[in-house]
Amino acid sequence: MNVARLAAMDVSRAARVLSEVRAATLAGRRTPLAPRPVIEQSWGRMLRVGVDPDRGSRPGLLSLEEVRRRREESPLRHVLPVLRQGLLSVADVARHIMVVADADSRVLWREGSPAVLRNADGLGLDVGADWREDVVGTNGVGTSVVVRRPVQVFAGEHFVHAHTSWTCTGAPVTDPRDGRLLGVVDVSGPLETMHPATLAWVDSVAKLAEARLRELHMTSLERLRAEAAPVLARVGGRALVADRDGWTAAVTGMPYTPRAGLPTALSAGRRWLPALGLCSVEPLAGGWLVRAADEPPPGSARIVLDLAQPRRWTVTVSGGAGSWSRELSPRHAELLYLLAVHRTGRSAAGLAGDLFGDPSRTVTVRAEMSRVRRYLGAFLQHRPYRFREEAEVEVLLPGDARELLPHSTAPAVIESRTSPPVL
Repeated sequence: MNVARLAAMDVSRAARVLSEVRAATLAGRRTPLAPRPVIEQSWGRMLRVGVDPDRGSRPGLLSLEEVRRRREESPLRHVLPVLRQGLLSVADVARHIMVVADADSRVLWREGSPAVLRNADGLGLDVGADWREDVVGTNGVGTSVVVRRPVQVFAGEHFVHAHTSWTCTGAPVTDPRDGRLLGVVDVSGPLETMHPATLAWVDSVAKLAEARLRELHMTSLERLRAEAAPVLARVGGRALVADRDGWTAAVTGMPYTPRAGLPTALSAGRRWLPALGLCSVEPLAGGWLVRAADEPPPGSARIVLDLAQPRRWTVTVSGGAGSWSRELSPRHAELLYLLAVHRTGRSAAGLAGDLFGDPSRTVTVRAEMSRVRRYLGAFLQHRPYRFREEAEVEVLLPGDARELLPHSTAPAVIESRTSPPVL
């Protein structure tokens, strides 16, 4: 049942209908109406991991010290004014609260209507609470973390019965620098606060927060660029200055590219870097000075694509020049999985069909593959896109194939969940 049809009903009737759908699904009976796909898929995950639909779980809260530490480390602290302005200006009138959780679905901030905050206390939706989907069932925070897109959960769409008097709408906030999930912003409240426009509203505020993070990043790069100018003026040969996330501030002796493709964990010394080969790496305030040694890259390597975790995917490269790892965005995790499945190669049109069910979307595929090649280019070939023959590629998959990249709606990934390929 879609949100528009729910909105056409009065709240109490819509809640009764969803309660019947939930009860029939849990009993294994034919449902009067089909749940929305995002809800049906979430319920399937809850049944597989054994979440109790009658009692759920009330895990312990993080300590105040741990909450404080996570707040200080979270980039979301920089955009709280944007979130408050966008979501709390009518909180008392609309009877809702704003919840901000990190990428682990831990509630870090909670503000809004005092009456609704008291209701949230009864549900365990408190600062430091664990609202992962596989802990408390289908909800606007945990489910949004899993599927990596905005989700509205109304009444009986919640898997745990205690939450069926509640409505919540969550939207992910990603780091504009690397696509990493930073957390979720959520608007929650009693059933009567449900409105179909809430989903677009919360998503738009999340995107405003991402835009603000992008502005802050550009400001920090400009500051690093000013500091890098006298350093690069004294350096001969090919060199660049990049921030801690690999974004280029300035270059000398080489073409400028927006991102240098530095490994996630980088330290000073002689290092082999994917885009530059053997380099000398020196720390700077807020970044790195990287000087290319102009030596050829290593010939063979072992590449481990780790997709076993539900929300965090990495690629690790090991070879004669050492090893490095990088956390992957959802799209890059999909692309590298498909290349690991098709070792003989995949054309841009083939990848577009695999990802979108539309072979004509080659421009998007080529743009994403260009980004992948910035950090993995030495081990990839194109026409067609593929891993080099000499590279040993290992893929670590979830124990249950149905949990493969749960955010993904790519046709090829969905097929792999039911008919796993041989890797």
